[in-house]
Amino acid sequence: MGQKRSYKRYPKEFKEEAVALIRDQGYSVPEAAKALGVASNLLYRWKDQQEALSVGSGLAEEERTELQRLRKENKTLRMEKEILQGALG
Repeated sequence: MGQKRSYKRYPKEFKEEAVALIRDQGYSVPEAAKALGVASNLLYRWKDQQEALSVGSGLAEEERTELQRLRKENKTLRMEKEILQGALG
């Protein structure tokens, strides 16, 4: 009944070259998206991500992984704290 939607994954090199069309060759995002056969919203997202990384405000992959781990640990610790406070209260 409910089928899981599958998304196409693009290699990092493809994304970089797609953004280079816009940045270096003067294509507009919709023109480049049409030429490459991808949705323009994807291309906007890739462009924003690369700009964020070049400015240094984006997170590296290992930083993103650590952030996810720390958030999960934080959630667990908060739940444990709630449980302990409930037992004492």
